[in-house]
Amino acid sequence: MAKVGIREVARVADVSVGTVSHYLNGTSPVSDDKSRRIQAAIDQLGFVRNNAGRQLRLGHSSTIAYVVPDVSNPFFATIAEGIEQRAAGRGLSVFLANSKGDQPREDAYLDLFEEHGVRGMIVASPGQIENRLASLSARGTPTVLMGQLASSPSQPSISIDDVLGGYIATQHLLDIGCRRIAFVGGPLSVRQVRDRLEGANRAVRESGAATLEVIDVETRVISAGHAVGDAIAARDPAMRPDGVFAVNDLVAIGMVQTLIAHGVRVPEELALTGYDDIEYAGSAIVPLTSVRPPHEEFGVAAVDLLLAVIDGEAPDPAHLVFAPELVARASTAR
Repeated sequence: MAKVGIREVARVADVSVGTVSHYLNGTSPVSDDKSRRIQAAIDQLGFVRNNAGRQLRLGHSSTIAYVVPDVSNPFFATIAEGIEQRAAGRGLSVFLANSKGDQPREDAYLDLFEEHGVRGMIVASPGQIENRLASLSARGTPTVLMGQLASSPSQPSISIDDVLGGYIATQHLLDIGCRRIAFVGGPLSVRQVRDRLEGANRAVRESGAATLEVIDVETRVISAGHAVGDAIAARDPAMRPDGVFAVNDLVAIGMVQTLIAHGVRVPEELALTGYDDIEYAGSAIVPLTSVRPPHEEFGVAAVDLLLAVIDGEAPDPAHLVFAPELVARASTAR
């Protein structure tokens, strides 16, 4: 079946090709009667506009890309929603790609989006990706690094002050009387994990009266929390931590579920805080204390920064760093 073009739409609607073009692109007013006839012709013929050709004529794409390491994590899903809404308000569409934290998969998506000529990319990556983003930018695809502060002043980035986040999470545990604190997270090759641990270490050092045990996990998912919960519950009660700072809410929720199943009382015997304040944190079996980044602002700011870079109006250096806050709930309410 031959593809329906704009000329066929104009013929069926009994209007000029130019009128159809104005209707589709909003470049000039079209009367209500002609608009109804054009839309009826589009519906009858099954016309699909060729955006690739339109973008070629305009000289730029109307799409941006967002590459995320784990779309199943509600934290990234919430940010994706903010990015989509802000982009739509600026007349842009968003391609979303889930790299699953896999470097070859991430590279393949970056290549694909560059080949498709997207207007720019917002990239959240657990790895060292700045050199790759610099190459993309040099070839004409502007990028924003999301989730970690770029080390290069020329690489635009948007991040959370995770050192501060780790500090306030651990300080909260100290403030409620915890002295045997465990940091549960990993791998330490991930910048955000290292920063949160650095903040936790600083709070414990300043207290002068507490210890910090590091429990490494390979993945930051609920099942990892289950495994750590099992291991902690199997210890002699005197050897268990009395406070836990989990690197994210998924790990924390898994731990809460398993610890309670083993009869460990949360927070009376073990207080616990997470990180990210995802939607499910407040509805966990024991509502979870968590460190909250500015979810709503994050996606909006990422789009605005990317467009500022595209337009040559970004600050120098173009690094936006947001401060998180603690949201205290029942998991630390002693």
